[in-house]
Amino acid sequence: MAVHGGMLRLQTPGNGEIVDITAGVASVVRTSEVDRGVASVFATGSTVGVTTMEYEPGGVRDLRALLERLIPTRGEYEHNRLNGDTNAHAHLRAAVIGPSETIPVVDGSLVLGTWQQIVLVDFDDRPRRRVVTVQVLS
Repeated sequence: MAVHGGMLRLQTPGNGEIVDITAGVASVVRTSEVDRGVASVFATGSTVGVTTMEYEPGGVRDLRALLERLIPTRGEYEHNRLNGDTNAHAHLRAAVIGPSETIPVVDGSLVLGTWQQIVLVDFDDRPRRRVVTVQVLS
């Protein structure tokens, strides 16, 4: 098995920012010249997630609203109480979404649905520099 890789580096404002990283991941896949395999997409950090969705304004608003209902920003959290932090909601949301996705690569391209994009979701309550590791396995 061969492993090829690359890194995506992003600056986000945090606060639930959803960033379409599909083009960046596809670029790493193209550079790898892998014809058939899988792309592993992993965001480093405990307040960030990676998922797939239809990246359009309504979908973005709906995902933010859903996460706010499930895990309110201003909830009562032990993490905040014990650590003097304000971002427990960010850790919980990231745990629910997860830090990674694995996408098949066929004929040198990511296998995604027509309306399916790979997104990074930064849940922290402040601006952050984010690193996404992309590994293409063949």
